[in-house]
Amino acid sequence: MVDVRGKKISVIGAERSGVAAAQLLHRHGAAVFVSDFGKGESTLRHLEELQAEGIPGESGGHSERVYECSLMVISPGVPTDAPVVREAQQRGIEVVAEIEAASWFCRGPIIAITGSNGKTTTTTLLGRILSDAKKKHVVAGNIGTAFSSLVLDADPETVVVLEVSSFQLDFIRSFRPRVAVVVNITRNHLDRYGNSMERYAASKARIVMNQQPGDILITNADDEWTKKVLHGSSSTNIRFSTTQELEQGAFRRGGTLVTRMAGKEASVIALDEITIKGDHNLQNAMAATLAAQAVGVSPAHIKATLRNFKGVEHRQEVVREVDGITFINNSKATTVEAVEMSLRSYDRPIVLMMGGKDKGNDYSTIYGLVKE
Repeated sequence: MVDVRGKKISVIGAERSGVAAAQLLHRHGAAVFVSDFGKGESTLRHLEELQAEGIPGESGGHSERVYECSLMVISPGVPTDAPVVREAQQRGIEVVAEIEAASWFCRGPIIAITGSNGKTTTTTLLGRILSDAKKKHVVAGNIGTAFSSLVLDADPETVVVLEVSSFQLDFIRSFRPRVAVVVNITRNHLDRYGNSMERYAASKARIVMNQQPGDILITNADDEWTKKVLHGSSSTNIRFSTTQELEQGAFRRGGTLVTRMAGKEASVIALDEITIKGDHNLQNAMAATLAAQAVGVSPAHIKATLRNFKGVEHRQEVVREVDGITFINNSKATTVEAVEMSLRSYDRPIVLMMGGKDKGNDYSTIYGLVKE
């Protein structure tokens, strides 16, 4: 555990993660100051609540006081190139992510899951497997609950499952997942990385930077960028594939999901029994299966969950069926690859309604599918 007693720490962002980080650090004796550029209703309410706890703050901009610190903790929504971050770095102030600060107080083993597509489904599924297997765990991170808000609830036997984004990984220092999962690395958020796929992939690869021998890295053997940037780690690499049989990892053999770990092979489940459909969801299921096995969950428990897991809202979620027409909410398909994988999951005629903000994507891969 890092000793923060008496340390001046500025927290940037007064929403869920920032508030939780401020409370955690304050509880451990730090002199915390919270600053938020916005001044919306929730921001002002949160700052009032923090003030009542003895944590001062400000809204509507970042004053000089925000730099009167030796450490700055930033919320996930704060861009890496935000002026307040750049200024802090120029002044020699160390800047870390909320997940980094929370990890200083974490006693349980961390399973960190990232990826351009599928990380929320994989994280949710893994949490469900652990719950069904009656294994002590918490689920937090980018999925909705701030790591800082529940880290103290985790004892050494509690598995901490975290969904982490590239933005969070950009500012880790000692964050060490005992099991790191990279579902895939495809074009996403390039608008935040100077339209550079190399920079974006390098951010994802930071998930392994502090892993040690005995730790586990779970990766997608079918994903080119994952293979390109995730190599040379001191941890044990276990892979999954929907296209090839592997010496160690998860793969399909005929109509069965098979795992092979530590010399033991298990036929986990028939593919047609898995409720979530599509090759992309099979990859998610494989990743979650390997992570669950890595912390001691049996194939039988995993099978039971895979047969009943219905998926996550806004991800190929069946909303309603009217006059033979199925309406599907897939609004979380925010990358071209996610749209492509979703379209390939159905063999019925599709009417696609799509829009949003471009993030530096290449749409050529779905021209043919959309034309059909």
